[in-house]
Amino acid sequence: MKTKVTKAVFPVAGLGTRFLPATKSIPKEILTLVDRPLIQYAIDEARDAGITEFIFVTSRGKSALEDYFDRAPELEASLRAKNKTDLLDIYDKTCMDSGAIAYVRQNQALGLGHAVWCARNLIGDEPFAVLLPDDVIAAEKPCLAQMVDAYAETGGNMVAAMEVPADKISSYGVLDVNASISPTLKVKGMVEKPAPGTAPSNLAAIGRYILSPQILKNLDGQGTGAGGEIQLTDAIAKEIEQSNNVYGYRFQGQRFDCGTKAGFLQATVAFGLARPELRDELEDYIYDMMAMRQAAE
Repeated sequence: MKTKVTKAVFPVAGLGTRFLPATKSIPKEILTLVDRPLIQYAIDEARDAGITEFIFVTSRGKSALEDYFDRAPELEASLRAKNKTDLLDIYDKTCMDSGAIAYVRQNQALGLGHAVWCARNLIGDEPFAVLLPDDVIAAEKPCLAQMVDAYAETGGNMVAAMEVPADKISSYGVLDVNASISPTLKVKGMVEKPAPGTAPSNLAAIGRYILSPQILKNLDGQGTGAGGEIQLTDAIAKEIEQSNNVYGYRFQGQRFDCGTKAGFLQATVAFGLARPELRDELEDYIYDMMAMRQAAE
């Protein structure tokens, strides 16, 4: 019998140096995509997938994340007094019940695998999801909800996967799979950041996982891998060797890498255009800007 996935880990300990100077004083995960912080997109996706327990792996300087999900009595009272029910609905989605979120510290920057391992005592002996807030996915049905449905059929471990151009594949964990048109793929192997020309496929793992508690045991005492970090990919690869129970899942949707400035800007435009109240004005601006550029050329 497969256990329902109700816990999710959010590794949010990174310094966000690619977004300096903004991240000197605020966590990268609080940067707003249109009008919602990156972390809110990840939390909403997890909620839609049935997650009820949220584990943040944080570091020094991340207290703004804790404050964001707390209640703000003065703001709430002001919105109620002015009968701004639409804004109250938005506000309510940013508040988490007491005990729903737990925070653990990653006191050394030792990689994603180490960050997940830091949450081991809160995960216990249950399957769990991992969501990287940098990866924002626009989808009719949220990515993690798609994966939870597929996981109900397979069990084991599941990694969200997408096709990546050959010149960029060496930046990812890459899946070795048999050719198939099915969204769910049996994984034969995984390699983190393969050297150019050595990748087993063009199918890359991105920031959504459903993992068994055995992965945490694999991480116990695991040495460093690519980049001198403790890689989650290596722990998953070990599970392939030992239990042959890892699956890739080709999700339906568009992924934006909001850990880069270009990806963040692309996501801002895409999510802005998806909002009816913003679309017309934003489209007019884009068309005017393109026309001016063409005229200048």
